[in-house]
Amino acid sequence: MAELTYAGMQELLMKELRLYHYPIAIKYFFKDEEIAEFEKNVEHFRPVKPMTFCQLEIAARMKGQSVLSGQEGIGCANAQFVFGWAPFSEKEVKSHLKYVKDMAQAERFVKTKPRLPEGTLKAIAVQPLADTYFDPDVVHFYCDNMQAYHLLVDYMSAMDVHPLHSNITMNSAACAGNVYTFNAQLANMYPACSGSYNAGKTERGEINVSIPGSQIKLVVERLMERMANQGSSSITRPGDGFPGADVCKNCPLIIFKPASKGE
Repeated sequence: MAELTYAGMQELLMKELRLYHYPIAIKYFFKDEEIAEFEKNVEHFRPVKPMTFCQLEIAARMKGQSVLSGQEGIGCANAQFVFGWAPFSEKEVKSHLKYVKDMAQAERFVKTKPRLPEGTLKAIAVQPLADTYFDPDVVHFYCDNMQAYHLLVDYMSAMDVHPLHSNITMNSAACAGNVYTFNAQLANMYPACSGSYNAGKTERGEINVSIPGSQIKLVVERLMERMANQGSSSITRPGDGFPGADVCKNCPLIIFKPASKGE
């Protein structure tokens, strides 16, 4: 069997799960030499003005572009904090007051967000999975309900994890959601936050699914195993192409049969 490449994984996932967006390969850079290697070998873009992390991902998932950014390219205070590029501050706490009961709760909620060690991250790259230069740290999917379900069913089976718990934080979906997956080495499913819903362009109601980069191959291999055993990628209607007919599995009314020409 041929080696399963990142390009092959993306092609299979896009086809079988009918993904609307490219899976995003996220790489956190903690070494200057890795940044230099990326810059030398990858045709990439940089943000012209500071933006949110979820806006940074738009180029990768919608346009298929590779984007590299240091701290100067991220203008979102929430992302700056979870990436360890900004210290804990009263200003950050106050920005969460609209979500919580009081200042004490806001402070506790900010302090419990997933976070990279302060001052260690040097840059971030986001690329379509097929184009990733380094093995990704996290693979981030913007998908619908049933696509998320299929991804996570295969994840739980492949990794022998059940039940799988989500890590949802206030006002930091894409940035903290992926940092959690990186730190915990566990998949995560989480809704858009108020910022990513608007700024990150998720008005279709997309759900976020993040899978550790070191585990994505096992998830895809589990998908392939199911396809070989059941005849398709669909869990809802095995044998049909995903997502299958959106009707009850045994419905006696919505049935079609082949017809000869001329009938």
